[in-house]
Amino acid sequence: MTNEVVIKTNKLTKQFGDFIATNQVTFEVYKGEIFGFLGANGAGKTTAMRMLCGLSIPSSGEATIAGFDVYKQTEQIKRNIGYMSQKFSLYEDLNIIENIQFFGGIYGLSNKEIKSKTEALIATLGLEKEAKKVVGELPLGFKQKLAFSVAIIHEPKIVFLDEPTGGVDPVTRRQFWDLIYDASDRGITVFVTTHYMDEAEYCNRISMMVDGEIKALDTPTNLKKQYNAETMDEVFFELARGAKRKGD
Repeated sequence: MTNEVVIKTNKLTKQFGDFIATNQVTFEVYKGEIFGFLGANGAGKTTAMRMLCGLSIPSSGEATIAGFDVYKQTEQIKRNIGYMSQKFSLYEDLNIIENIQFFGGIYGLSNKEIKSKTEALIATLGLEKEAKKVVGELPLGFKQKLAFSVAIIHEPKIVFLDEPTGGVDPVTRRQFWDLIYDASDRGITVFVTTHYMDEAEYCNRISMMVDGEIKALDTPTNLKKQYNAETMDEVFFELARGAKRKGD
């Protein structure tokens, strides 16, 4: 992790009619940092992430992603980020090689780059025997690890992970986080939302959103000290118990 800022927001706000989904959110994220973006359902996490990915224009405030403005340079933002969602990340009716080639093409890699990246990725994940297997037939853990690897195949400056380990067993979750650490070591910033508070412990820093606002932002160790808590679960419950919203 370095002191180079790759995500910067200032009073970033998204309003739908009278409803303020994300209210004056301000924070910075650094190159190579693993930044946890936490909050209960309805806290505004998804809305904020959509703005940061260039998929939704803010109502007010400022933000730059990899140096690009979220209002005017959304296409440049999309070329410099990766994205993985629990709900959709791979085409299940394509095989592993076809998925890698497809996303490599979307991210603008040359045919030569796609070939070498495909071979390296399959070897790294130990999927040589399954390379031509349809993705829909793979265990969920393999799918998630493949989806993450595909999301960073173009070496983006930032990768956004939206609940990436939902429904995955604890051993596979830990293996998935090894991939995250490796990406961070290569200088890729990891911006991750999760419902698992034990995973918050793996982040360099975390923010806690409640009712569209950031109520806390620090390292896991400092937050536990601040709230006199032994676990991040206790910190989360302390912050979230006064939340008024119930759905995202």
